Amino acid sequence: MRAMNVSIKNLDVDMVLKNKGVEFEIRTSAGFTGNLILTKTQLIWCKGKTSRKNGKSIPLTELIKMMEEG
Repeated sequence: MRAMNVSIKNLDVDMVLKNKGVEFEIRTSAGFTGNLILTKTQLIWCKGKTSRKNGKSIPLTELIKMMEEG
């Protein structure tokens, strides 16, 4: 797996995630890959310049279930 650089794009959030959540910028040595957004209800992947509303999302309950199933 290629090493990734992950940075927080916007740290203007409270300690408890609200609806807007927190947005992480993902880069590889090849350049910008996309944004990963964590909200209080879902995880959203925005490949490249995809907007939040057009990103692929998964509810946190499904993500937890998927991770626990291995």
